[in-house]
Amino acid sequence: MANHKQALKRRRQSVKRHDRNAYAKATMRTYLKKARASVAAADADASQIVKNAVSFLDHIASKGIIPKERASRLKSRLESKLAKS
Repeated sequence: MANHKQALKRRRQSVKRHDRNAYAKATMRTYLKKARASVAAADADASQIVKNAVSFLDHIASKGIIPKERASRLKSRLESKLAKS
């Protein structure tokens, strides 16, 4: 366990950052799951759900929570599935 003031602060920061990133990744998975389900079911509002998912992917990629290339790949796959349906 950390004993110095700086090490204690760094630990607090890393725990806070870990929790924030874990929440964002879980939310991302939920957005993707909902978007894929709506596209597969050919819902009328599928395009809006995909748009929301793409927006969230852009947001967390800009924060560095996921790599920009991964966000791009996920967005591309979602958009192509939407175009096919």
